[in-house]
Amino acid sequence: MTFQPHLTVAAVIEQNGRFLMVEEDVEGRIVLNQPAGHVEAGESFVDAVIRETLEETAHYFAPQAVTGIYRWTHPDNDITFVRHAFCGSVGEAVTDRELDDGILRALWLSPDELLSQANKLRSPLVMQSIEDYLQGQRFALELYRDIE
Repeated sequence: MTFQPHLTVAAVIEQNGRFLMVEEDVEGRIVLNQPAGHVEAGESFVDAVIRETLEETAHYFAPQAVTGIYRWTHPDNDITFVRHAFCGSVGEAVTDRELDDGILRALWLSPDELLSQANKLRSPLVMQSIEDYLQGQRFALELYRDIE
C-alpha cells in the first residue's frame, strides 16, 4: 500500500487583531478556513500559498515566515494532510477578481469570533495555526529549498 499524503498550504494573515478567512462550501457544508489549498505539480510551497490566497480571497499575499508544518488525518476518510502554514501580509483586495469555485466570500474574523464558530472550522488545523501564530512561532522562509 502506498502512502500518499495531500500536500497543502495555508496563509495566516492578521490585521488589527482579525484574520483573513474564507467561507467555503465543501460538499454542501459551509465551513471557515484560511486561504488554503493543494500544492500543484512543479510548484514551490511559497508560490502555492501566494496563488491560493489570490484565488480564494482576491488579495496578493506576501509570505514573511512559516508558522508551522502540520500532519492531520481526517477521521471520516483517513486522508492525511501535510499543511504548511505561512504568515505574511496582504494589500487591498483586487475588486474585479472572481473567487475560486466553492468560495462564498473572504472575511476578517477575530480569534474569539473563530472560537465561537468552532463547529464551522474546516479542520483542527485552522485554529492550531492561528494559535501558533499568536504565540509568536515563526520560521524563516529559507527553510524551503527547491532543488532542480
